[in-house]
Amino acid sequence: MKNIFVTGGAGYIGSHISKELLDKHYSVLVYDNLQKGHRKAVDSRAVFIGGDLSDAKRLDKVFKEHKIDAVIHLAADSLVEESVKNPEKYWKNNVENGKILLDVMAKNKVRKIVFSSSAAVYGEPEKIPIREEDKLKPINPYGKTKLEFEKILQKKEKTHNISFISLRYFNAAGADPSGKIGEDHKPETHLIPIVLQVALGKRDHVNIYGTDYNTKDGTCIRDYIHVTDLAIAHIAALKSLDKGSSIYNLGSEKGYSVEEVIETARKVTGKPIRAIAAARRSNDPPILIASSKKIKKELKWKPKYGELAVIIKTAWKWHKNHPNGFEE
Repeated sequence: MKNIFVTGGAGYIGSHISKELLDKHYSVLVYDNLQKGHRKAVDSRAVFIGGDLSDAKRLDKVFKEHKIDAVIHLAADSLVEESVKNPEKYWKNNVENGKILLDVMAKNKVRKIVFSSSAAVYGEPEKIPIREEDKLKPINPYGKTKLEFEKILQKKEKTHNISFISLRYFNAAGADPSGKIGEDHKPETHLIPIVLQVALGKRDHVNIYGTDYNTKDGTCIRDYIHVTDLAIAHIAALKSLDKGSSIYNLGSEKGYSVEEVIETARKVTGKPIRAIAAARRSNDPPILIASSKKIKKELKWKPKYGELAVIIKTAWKWHKNHPNGFEE
């Protein structure tokens, strides 16, 4: 397995996965419509093709022109609040366009795919840490689209002999240790880059949404996984596809509160970072922590950058050197 087709490969996670693949001597074909991704994030060693997953003819042409061995599918809309306001958009992009990709794969006899799923498929967990066999009760359209596509993959495995690995991400964070690529979303909704934008003076403060949760300091607790560790897990998943399909959580198994993230960022950056308490957001679970025992045992995956301070240091290196993201 040599030639890997990466949808959404110009995005935050996709660009890091593509770099890791190239460093491991895979050939990478990035397919991205650049609505949210950045052309500058794509490694010069990769082949870039601009295109949308809704364009079945273009996809089929690409598959016929390139000998593709496997697909890593990341292209999707991923803003929870937007999904609540516009569920039809999320269904079209995350489910219907995904079906088009699978149809083109089947037509061209490409039978291996690693899918970017989400912890959002669990909704509000009944127990912590969250395990793969726990109840799946997504509470927003975004989570529902990820779960629906997992179900479609399970059907395609039976009808078209497609092997899949579904990776349920928790909170991807950090940046490539080289500092050359990192997180650049517009709008930015993730906590760590928002906190670092305050440190850079690009924002006045960071809002803490809820300070009265039943946690150690009253703020929400989340599981942060370094984006490079996440990328390495995708390569482990690719290598395991010959053994059959599976589903794995992808987290650090450590929980950090919003207050801990802010305080750690203050220490890393040496900046005061103003924080203001705000009202809770709807449907924000108090604690989300993954059990990643399954992927550690079966795929021999182990995080290299598990500590919060290390994650924030790599992110700070990127944001400090690229205050305007890829626009520079």
